[in-house]
Amino acid sequence: MSSDQSNSLANASSAYLRSAMHQPIRWHEWGEEPFRKAQQENKPVLLDIGAVWCHWCHVMDRESYDNPETAAIINDKFIAVKVDRDERPDVDGRYQAAVSAISGQGGWPLTAFLTPDGRPFFGGTYFPPDDHLGRPGLKRVLLSIAKAYQDQHGDVLESAESVMAAISQAESFAGRSGEIGAVSIDRMIESAVKMFDPQNGGFGSAPKFPHPSIMDLLLDHLSRTGDEQVKRVVTTTLDKMALGGVYDHLAGGFHRYSVDERWVVPHFEKMSYDNSELLKNYVHSYQVTGNEFYADVASDIMRWMDEWLTDRHHGGFYASQDADYSMDDDGDYFTWTLAEARAVLQGDELEVATYWYDIGEVGEMHHNPQKNVLHVRATLEQIGTRLKKDQSEIQQLLDSARQKMLAARLQRPTPYVDKTVYVNWNGLCISAYLEAARVLDLP
Repeated sequence: MSSDQSNSLANASSAYLRSAMHQPIRWHEWGEEPFRKAQQENKPVLLDIGAVWCHWCHVMDRESYDNPETAAIINDKFIAVKVDRDERPDVDGRYQAAVSAISGQGGWPLTAFLTPDGRPFFGGTYFPPDDHLGRPGLKRVLLSIAKAYQDQHGDVLESAESVMAAISQAESFAGRSGEIGAVSIDRMIESAVKMFDPQNGGFGSAPKFPHPSIMDLLLDHLSRTGDEQVKRVVTTTLDKMALGGVYDHLAGGFHRYSVDERWVVPHFEKMSYDNSELLKNYVHSYQVTGNEFYADVASDIMRWMDEWLTDRHHGGFYASQDADYSMDDDGDYFTWTLAEARAVLQGDELEVATYWYDIGEVGEMHHNPQKNVLHVRATLEQIGTRLKKDQSEIQQLLDSARQKMLAARLQRPTPYVDKTVYVNWNGLCISAYLEAARVLDLP
């Protein structure tokens, strides 16, 4: 395929699939046609599942799928299918279960090898282009899989059979329905309280994801019982998340998850479905506790969603905002060096902002140690005492600094917003807005 041609993904409705239309691989969208072709040509299927906001998907695209040599192997020995996990969560869920059974881990990009009837027999997540740090390179994997498929066909089918058993077990577990009784709910609450991290909030250790559904269950329990232990779980978690780097302190809204247990360094993509469900958490926690801080966070989430995720003309909520604006960037849009802060602020504003957001010469980002993730490390009272000013003056300086930093950030190259409107995620966003409007008395 010549470089000026595009493959069949040029007409895809998904932004993630269209981003691969220039690749020299004969990609197919998910459907009957590629599997029919695989059967006719007796070739295994290479399945790549990713998302437009996924950093390592873009890395693997650039390193391997843009590479003519790798593309030639794929076009010769496989039928290639690319799937957007946001568009097809059903396909993603099934093959995540398969690859977890094969390799012990899942995630994106998901790289799976299937028989022509769609049964997975091998897979993993990110493969580097060549062998690296104990990970096999994609070229070696492709050649080995193609050889095994031809020379050890019986073993491949046997492997596919055992993986299918693992998938059907996962699907039968996920598909069971029935009443959830009080005993089950009590066990869920007990389990959450046991996993709670009293130091940092949240559940378990790094990486830390928000868990809005269990938080809502805990909030419901708290509203009915006044359980002090559950109250501590809820308030510590919501406080630490909203003060941490996993929250965007300039524009509002939450990043997808934190790579550390303290909620400081996030994976910077922002998803509509995370923010809609966290909006409900903060609205409900305001209802239960009366703490205005939670109402403020809820309003701030909506500020970001209104500004970045809303189609003002046609209605509807967009899907996500990317973490990065280029392959070589790792959250640079959202993070700050001390020099960058000094270029925007001076005097008392600079002093207040650097204390409040913990901006120093050495930050938290491994790829550039000068880059700081904004997170709140001091109280207004502590800063006031240090600078010998009253709290209202500190608050004014902070508000002014925040506006200037946001204005400066808007001049930077901006991460891509996926403007796909998914019905299920819009349902979540609409229900969250209706809850917020009712509780916060928004016209």
